Amino acid sequence: MLEKRLEAKFCKRIARTGSLPLKFVSPGQAGVPDRIILIPGGRVRFAELKKPGGKLRPLQVHTVKRFRKLGFIVHVVDSTEKIECIAREIEEELS
Repeated sequence: MLEKRLEAKFCKRIARTGSLPLKFVSPGQAGVPDRIILIPGGRVRFAELKKPGGKLRPLQVHTVKRFRKLGFIVHVVDSTEKIECIAREIEEELS
């Protein structure tokens, strides 16, 4: 499956939780995750999408570590199973 198709599935499923899976672009800062997930109640998560078996580039690894050190949840998503797992986590948080 192409990363583009996985990202479309991700956005559709996460939106069904009532969250906003917005494209995250940070000019001048390479390596940021693909999506910022705005969850009802003022919660935020990030997601980096990769084709199945895809790996993070070194700068992405560094950025994920920095975000996590700040206390943010950062998902690396490379399968529909991971999408479903993330969606269920969000739904559990909201219930």
